[in-house]
Amino acid sequence: MQHPATRSSAGDARTGLATRLLLALFAFALHPAMAAGPSAGAAPLRNPQLESMQIEIWPEYDRQAALVILRAALAADTKLPATVHLRIPASSGGPSAMAYSAAAGGNLLNLQYERKDAGDSITLQFSVPERFFHVEFYDRLATGAPQRAYTYTWPGDLGIGQLRVIMQEPAAASNFSTQPGLDSTASAQDGLRYHSAELGMQAAGKPLPITVRYTKTDTRTSAEIIQPSAPAAAPASAPAANAKDDVIKGVLLFILVISLLVGLGTAVLWWRGRPKASAAKAGAAGACAKCGAPRAAGDRFCSNCGARLKQI
Repeated sequence: MQHPATRSSAGDARTGLATRLLLALFAFALHPAMAAGPSAGAAPLRNPQLESMQIEIWPEYDRQAALVILRAALAADTKLPATVHLRIPASSGGPSAMAYSAAAGGNLLNLQYERKDAGDSITLQFSVPERFFHVEFYDRLATGAPQRAYTYTWPGDLGIGQLRVIMQEPAAASNFSTQPGLDSTASAQDGLRYHSAELGMQAAGKPLPITVRYTKTDTRTSAEIIQPSAPAAAPASAPAANAKDDVIKGVLLFILVISLLVGLGTAVLWWRGRPKASAAKAGAAGACAKCGAPRAAGDRFCSNCGARLKQI
């Protein structure tokens, strides 16, 4: 037979366990986010897979900021239209361009989107009717000191089959470096150097920071530095010369038109005068005595009845 104290301890244990279970269920019910999965700061769910992504960063290109360009291609088996959720830094203020195209490098068409601001990121939601989409935004870049650095972190919202990163080296910059290293370097027709690398597959949910560091004392943007200087006198004088030529051409055209009109009028008057002269001559010569048909001077026979005409 069990001792009463033992029975009491066992009952208290069972009661405590039941209480803890009830409290756990109560807490779970009060916090449905625990059952929903990742928190608001985590990567959005149900994003399609990307076949490829090209991330381009252009520091101080045409603004005192970093231009970030995302060129993406959805996987070939993606069902279209596809809904995409993509986060960009809140410090950008939002995208400066959103577009899609039917082919890689094709004509870009405006893409509508919705945005949701939350903490240090802006979530863009958009429906892509084709496989290729394009996102641009300007992000803050401190330019107060010669030593400058910028980091863009790919949030990992979509899985990427093949990632390529391209970094534009600002004009008049020195001590240029990137992390991860971008070993391939080429000079473009715009006069700037571009550093790139293939970084392979990137799993969804895995952020990737991309950092650039350089030294620059010139306060101008790259676009201002590489822009060719235009001749000072040519633009001012060219419109005046063109205006003078236009006046001369106009006068010549006017004279030509007047000459054509005068010639045409003369021809019309001549043509109208011919029947009148003939009629006058016919009337003056008289008519056939037999049938009364008019005759012309010099006629020997009537053109109507064939009768011989008297000579006038």
